[in-house]
Amino acid sequence: MLPFTSFAFKLPSFDGRRRVLARHAVGLLVLAPLLSPLMSAAQSPSTAGQAIKLIVGYAAGGPVDATARLFAPALAKELGQPVIVENRPGAGGAMGGDAVAKAVPNGLLMYFAASPTITISPHILKSMPFDPAKDLTAVAPILSYTNVLVINKDQPFSTVPELVAYAKANPGKVAYGSAGMGASNHLSGELFALRTGTQLNHIPYKGNAPAMTDVIGGQLSMMFDIIGSARNYITAGRVRPLAVTSSVRNASLPDVPTLKEAGIADYDVGGWYGLYGPAKLPADIVARFNEATRKALAGEELKARLIEQGYDLWTGAPKLLSDRAARDLALWSSVTKGIQIQ
Repeated sequence: MLPFTSFAFKLPSFDGRRRVLARHAVGLLVLAPLLSPLMSAAQSPSTAGQAIKLIVGYAAGGPVDATARLFAPALAKELGQPVIVENRPGAGGAMGGDAVAKAVPNGLLMYFAASPTITISPHILKSMPFDPAKDLTAVAPILSYTNVLVINKDQPFSTVPELVAYAKANPGKVAYGSAGMGASNHLSGELFALRTGTQLNHIPYKGNAPAMTDVIGGQLSMMFDIIGSARNYITAGRVRPLAVTSSVRNASLPDVPTLKEAGIADYDVGGWYGLYGPAKLPADIVARFNEATRKALAGEELKARLIEQGYDLWTGAPKLLSDRAARDLALWSSVTKGIQIQ
């Protein structure tokens, strides 16, 4: 056994140790700017690993909720954190948006927003609980969608020009349904009447499904519906599609013309879903969610399911979302005059 003295070593003097510590301190100062982006890319230790709530402002089972529940697992995979969809329905999605607007801006409460809440509700709600432009942070566009104009197959018109002629000859006789006052398909009908100089009879329902049931049954002449919801009824021959509301034809209904092609000038309407956070959401958290959203939507399985349902993937920088919201807010300003809901 070697004597203990074989392992003896000499500690540096106090001054020597001070010089060593000083060198390490300088090294850390040099590395700090390089480490900072890596540290900010992750959530703070207080929120890392915690479940993220993805707020949906509509009831479970509807198209917004169903899409959010497809998106959430893919987002969770990219973030490395659980993402739980939570429904907070009311006031056309505004109750859910208000909850996020008032939340702590730490990335744990995020808003899966449907465009009507951001661009239509501010015009028609008697008391909008928050200002989407000021009280939310645009994080990422997710997807866009187009409505399709469908009619009861036994109507005395089978094309858009015939519908317009009939509506002009019979003011107020053509009844159309929607998912409720202020829904995108309600405003699609209002814009149609405005652009064609016709008087239509709007009948609001509590959701798209009961309105479609009455179109099929003949209680309603027509409605504008999300392609993903209407396509099965179209394929089965239960309703007749006349036109889509976007400026270009939809890939899932390639034989259906646009309203522009059918003779309605200046008609380009679509809805969208976007990811928002509370106001003053830190830039690093915005960047993290934006990147995760892009990667989630690039996944082949999610992409295929969304496209199959008639959606168009819509990804990009936060400004793309905020610019689209501002444009649509201006569009609906004139269309919603005189419309108000509680």
